[in-house]
Amino acid sequence: MDDSGRQTRVSALRRFAIAPECIAGDRVVFDRAETRHMAAVLRLAPGDLVIAADGQGHDYTVRLESLGEAATGTILGVSDNRREPPVAITLIQAITKGDKMESIVRAVTELGVARVLPAISARTVVRLEPSRWRERSRRWQRVAREAAKQCGRAVVPDVETPRPLEEWLAAAGPADLRLCFWEGQALSLGETLAALTTSPISALIVVGPEGGLTRDEVDAATAVGFRTASLGPRILRAETAGPAIAAILQFRFGDLGGLTRGRL
Repeated sequence: MDDSGRQTRVSALRRFAIAPECIAGDRVVFDRAETRHMAAVLRLAPGDLVIAADGQGHDYTVRLESLGEAATGTILGVSDNRREPPVAITLIQAITKGDKMESIVRAVTELGVARVLPAISARTVVRLEPSRWRERSRRWQRVAREAAKQCGRAVVPDVETPRPLEEWLAAAGPADLRLCFWEGQALSLGETLAALTTSPISALIVVGPEGGLTRDEVDAATAVGFRTASLGPRILRAETAGPAIAAILQFRFGDLGGLTRGRL
């Protein structure tokens, strides 16, 4: 079989998520959830080939050896699957109600966002004890892991434990493009991007909760170098805005539009 045929065959294999510490030498152990999916849903059997993605850019071709309480397999090969977008987007998302955060995390993972920083803002409705926030962040991280597996992305974005918005504004780190989205701002995202002279390789974006950001929060963002921008004449729902912005940036600067790197 030539290289192209081998690549086609491997890419058609079922993908499963593993943690890097689940690999020891040429052996891999899958967790209970993935084992249950293999055995009860897909009816896989010892001898079947699968892809194990470690969430850090590596795809392992694995031959299953057993499917007991925890499936085990032998690694036959490894490939580098770090096909990440050329622009690294960090989303500071004010926490939304219900399961909307899960929808946001799932969508932006599929759209190639590198990191999600859940923020507690002035108008965040949900208020929990610190331990409960850690539980939520672990659940959102599992959502990101599943979304990465399903869309064929080998790198799982980090979903951090929620912190107050003002802390994330100070601690999120540097970025070529820093945008705070606010419906009170007349300058549109298109106009903001048109004013850029170079293509960013990193972007930091802030999106508010259902009630939006307060003027004080917007002022705090602009004080540390964020530009304000709007998404046009319509006000998007909190769970729509983040994915929409990510899609626009990925089309303009990332890998959704197929543009040559460096073009605006």
